[in-house]
Amino acid sequence: MAKLSVNINKIATLRNARGGNVPDVELAALRIESFGAEGITVHPRPDERHIRYSDVRALKPLLHTEFNIEGNPEERFRELVLEVAPAQVTLVPDAHDAITSNAGWNVPANKDFLTAMCRLFHSRGIRVSIFIDPVPQMAIAARECGADRVELYTEAYAREYPADREKAIEPYLRTALTARECGLGLNAGHDLSLENLEYFIRTIPWTDEVSIGHALISDALYLGLEETVARYLGQAHSAANTINNK
Repeated sequence: MAKLSVNINKIATLRNARGGNVPDVELAALRIESFGAEGITVHPRPDERHIRYSDVRALKPLLHTEFNIEGNPEERFRELVLEVAPAQVTLVPDAHDAITSNAGWNVPANKDFLTAMCRLFHSRGIRVSIFIDPVPQMAIAARECGADRVELYTEAYAREYPADREKAIEPYLRTALTARECGLGLNAGHDLSLENLEYFIRTIPWTDEVSIGHALISDALYLGLEETVARYLGQAHSAANTINNK
């Protein structure tokens, strides 16, 4: 059964637009947990335009579910993750000026660096996931680096889903199968939504975790946060529900 980890960056973006502490990022994270989410994700960037490093430090002792910190493992980010020691760190090759993550790692080209990062974070007992494009060779290389999981960058799947969902998911299925054969856990994230999440999970039911932020927080403007979390949980758990109902 795939776990739902809610990325709360957009809540911090709204707070930062006005200053002060409205909405309250910590309270929102706790409410999201109370509504059933199985994890909280944050992605602090160097300019702290949404989640701040201070938010990450404040959240860690409050949370009761898995804490996932995403980001480019530059020195300041590494120091933060080692200090906070979340359940999982997701290594993402985002540039400083990126609006949002827009590509996975070229793992073979960065193999020495990523291997060192896996060793570093493992030394603190932190699970390591490497953010990759849906290319089987990237999963193989991630395993060789010592990663525990890969996170499939699902923007292309979400973009192509309305036109042909079977074609859209095909490279993701191939890469997911390769990851499973390598003994890697599997996460997915970026532009997953109520439109496309259930099909992804039913097709790749061994997905361990989906990390969803922008679409979920946007849907909450119309549906309310509690109802939105419930709907995403229903889709994330759809494969397990199908098995249980048979």
